[in-house]
Amino acid sequence: MVDPTPQQPQTPSMFELGATPMARVEATLVLGALNPALRDWLGLDPAGQPPIALAALDAQPPALVDAARHALEQQRRVWLREARLRGARADRSADVALTPMGEALLLELLPVVRDSGTGLRLSETLRGFAHEVRGPLAGMRGAAQLLARHAADDRQRELAELVVAESDRLAALAQRLLDTGGKPHLAPHNIHEILERVAALAAADDARLHLRRDYDPSLPPVRVAADRMQQALLNLARNAQQAGARTLTLRTRIERGARLGGQARMALRIDVADDGCGVPANLAASVFEPLVSGRAEGSGLGLAIAREIAREHGGELDFVSRPGATVFSLLLPVAA
Repeated sequence: MVDPTPQQPQTPSMFELGATPMARVEATLVLGALNPALRDWLGLDPAGQPPIALAALDAQPPALVDAARHALEQQRRVWLREARLRGARADRSADVALTPMGEALLLELLPVVRDSGTGLRLSETLRGFAHEVRGPLAGMRGAAQLLARHAADDRQRELAELVVAESDRLAALAQRLLDTGGKPHLAPHNIHEILERVAALAAADDARLHLRRDYDPSLPPVRVAADRMQQALLNLARNAQQAGARTLTLRTRIERGARLGGQARMALRIDVADDGCGVPANLAASVFEPLVSGRAEGSGLGLAIAREIAREHGGELDFVSRPGATVFSLLLPVAA
């Protein structure tokens, strides 16, 4: 599938230093340069190798060549999921990213991690993306700090400080994706404080959006990783906005007998309801999968990440939808 947002390619020095297997693919679809990690991955002689045609790596032709041609023609990054590649010793599987660099391509191999129902495969797939966004985030943060210092009024300063805070949060999320095997740090939080932060960010995105709160004030604190939970809920809110919602309702309730982990549990239910166009029927079964989007310009990552975060917390994410009435419900286990 195609990621609609062009990404900046890795710098040439990463060919020698990077642990990610990479190669430059010339316009003739021949590998012009392979880094040591890719040579090792393929089992090739590190001292040298005759030029290798991209087609010679493809154990399931013509998938790899077709993806490369698509990337060159569209000048957009193309992902080939679970590609089967020929090595010197045996065929192996990897997720392949092909990123345009003018008339050439950068080929990167990322490990395939089978989805065990916890969303771990998504995090592995996003590690390359997380690495790339840290630089732009640092630039955004610096620019926002300058704007805050020279703001003409309190409102401008508040918005600039919001950009700084969000840049820091996204940088932390990117770092967590890069830290393999890490688990979220759970601590008691008032879920309504997190929802209010989400509401402020959603309102900043669209001043015309009408926000409704329907909170249960008797809810106890719930153990969550606050930044991760905010990210999940913000993804749901922005998904609603992208579906054309004019009204967004944030609702909290206690649900008894919720099915979590195959057991009936007491759970906190957080509903994000909207009056947008709804989930297309042809995407209902795959809407939580990575890179599945109903919009041409969509990344297809927001709902997949939200479900991953829910499962990190021992919870689940589900939805019901029809045009004009969609509800995404995030369930989190709580003590009785």
